[in-house]
Amino acid sequence: MLSFDEAMATVEDGDKPSILLGNGFSLAWRNDVFNYANLLDVAKFTDREAEIRKLFTLSGTYDFEAVMRSLIAAKAVLEAYGGNEVLVEMIERDQQLLKDALISAISITHPERPRDVTNEQFISVRRFLSRYEQIFTVNYDLLFYWAINKDNLPPEDYSTDDGFRIGCEWQGYGTNQKAHFLHGGLHIFDSGTAIEKHANAERGIGIVDLVKANLEKGKFPLFVSEPTSTKKKQRIEHNPYLNFCFRELGRVTGTFFIQGHSMDENDKHIFDQLRRSKVQKFFVSIFGDESSEENRRVQANAIAYLKSPSSNVEFFDAQSAPIWS
Repeated sequence: MLSFDEAMATVEDGDKPSILLGNGFSLAWRNDVFNYANLLDVAKFTDREAEIRKLFTLSGTYDFEAVMRSLIAAKAVLEAYGGNEVLVEMIERDQQLLKDALISAISITHPERPRDVTNEQFISVRRFLSRYEQIFTVNYDLLFYWAINKDNLPPEDYSTDDGFRIGCEWQGYGTNQKAHFLHGGLHIFDSGTAIEKHANAERGIGIVDLVKANLEKGKFPLFVSEPTSTKKKQRIEHNPYLNFCFRELGRVTGTFFIQGHSMDENDKHIFDQLRRSKVQKFFVSIFGDESSEENRRVQANAIAYLKSPSSNVEFFDAQSAPIWS
């Protein structure tokens, strides 16, 4: 398996690659913060606490999306067999509770300020990100957003346009947007008239504090937390910001890196869009033993989803990428 440097060395002069960041990007900073087990520990399911937690136990998982898919399947079976309408409504309510709990848990467990990340870590990740032309992420957290806005740190000439302008409103069309939050983010929200973002230290208050204050009022960040690829794509297509980012993904060319993504089927809409692009070579990161059952699945999915007569897929060691150190 290639190292990160060996993969980058194959990129032709003048071809600045693009990248998709998965959850492994954030886990590489702190594994104890950005994982489903930690989120489940702090999640609150109101009056359905016992029932929903039992679903996680019976499913043998910490994965919120996996439990959501179970609820969808249960609802479909009940409807097909003419099941009790009260149970169907209860399942629908539990689906919404699960989504709301996930968003709230992320805001609770998230580091509160950029100062929780050291300057040395920010410098390292900014140097890593500066290698790429277009940057796409499926992560909700603020690590990537904080990093690209730390313009007082090296490399001094590095900046990435996120499409937001004066008043923190998104104006992607006609801008030079290079940073794309494909599934939304903690800092992005729909005001009802525009897609807006919370800026760093807005009104002297941290973004995480603003998000928590909004949650208390029942206002949620722009998140795509649907459990299947089909439902995620439907959600994306009905939001102007998300749809723009998704369309930009289909316009990438040349060489494309995928860092820290499990290549699961529930993100197949992303891989289908990449396959429609003019990317000629994909480099997909593998964490740990490349011959493990999980990594064999990652490699098989990557080839099945991305390889075509006009594009090739290769793999590199995720831990060799100099992201946070």
